Amino acid sequence: METLDQLLKRIARCQICQPHLSHKVRPVLQAASDARVLIVGQAPGTRAAASGLPFDDASGDRLRDWLGVSRTQFYDPKLFAIVPMGFCYPGKGSSGDLPPRAECAPAWREQLLAHLRDIRLTLVIGQYAQAYHFGKASGGVTACVYGWQHHGADIMPLPHPSPRNNLWLRRNPWFEEELLPVLKARVAGAISTETR
Repeated sequence: METLDQLLKRIARCQICQPHLSHKVRPVLQAASDARVLIVGQAPGTRAAASGLPFDDASGDRLRDWLGVSRTQFYDPKLFAIVPMGFCYPGKGSSGDLPPRAECAPAWREQLLAHLRDIRLTLVIGQYAQAYHFGKASGGVTACVYGWQHHGADIMPLPHPSPRNNLWLRRNPWFEEELLPVLKARVAGAISTETR
């Protein structure tokens, strides 16, 4: 089996979705074989695509606040693997960014996840990631996140931290009151230097 570094180099050269995009492809992800927390997002936005850093925008600021971690911790691949469903910015749609390109997950996901052998906690963000990880049982973002306690201690569904979801957050105060304290505690435990 190839090393993770070799796989990441192949992913960096990937062009499979280029025929469907009006801009150049730029895979944006972060991974190390000893990462502790896996963040499964949807696809990078325009700022992340420009900088090459996942969640390098207001969504990332909110997500880091939810997790209770610093920017330095968040971008440490030995702590956090950030592997979206689509690695390249998919383009703009009529009401926000388009869905992740469908070619990406079948081409790369299983190969990449096979290298992440020390994941202690998986955070599944947004409808596309939740549909992949929980299947039809996800029931949509609100139902999936509301049922977070039924998924086990090693995986947590989250809404997207985008400012576009401010209304969702106002309508679902239980998220900040009940889920966020547990999320912060689970993240702190997962990235702790103590072995479990």
